[in-house]
Amino acid sequence: QVQLVESGGGLVQAGGSLRLSCAASGSILSINTMGWYRQAPGKQRELIATITSGGSTNYADSMKGRFTISRDNAKNTMYLQMNSLKPEDTAVYYCNAQILSRDGVRVFTDKAYWGQGTQVTVSS
Repeated sequence: QVQLVESGGGLVQAGGSLRLSCAASGSILSINTMGWYRQAPGKQRELIATITSGGSTNYADSMKGRFTISRDNAKNTMYLQMNSLKPEDTAVYYCNAQILSRDGVRVFTDKAYWGQGTQVTVSS
């Protein structure tokens, strides 16, 4: 079974920084595009950024400048460096990844997976 597990969330003061991690595990053959999303209370989930297996990145316009996405393909792990955090950044942060996995002798699955989310709270 493929799993995505986020970590690194927590409580931070405005202006502070956090680094989130998303680790993929299981019978993984390859990971294509990975991405970070967030969902604040009462709001829809929104894209922060995506990164391809080759390292090409794409950021939502509102996220450019303070957030940096990266990944370590050897560790099947993606990161989100968040700087100059603001109270409005408070949300549950989710990772997403398109993963090709082997589930049997001749059974392969290529689908998008979500992590369980990690809470980020920024106090003023």
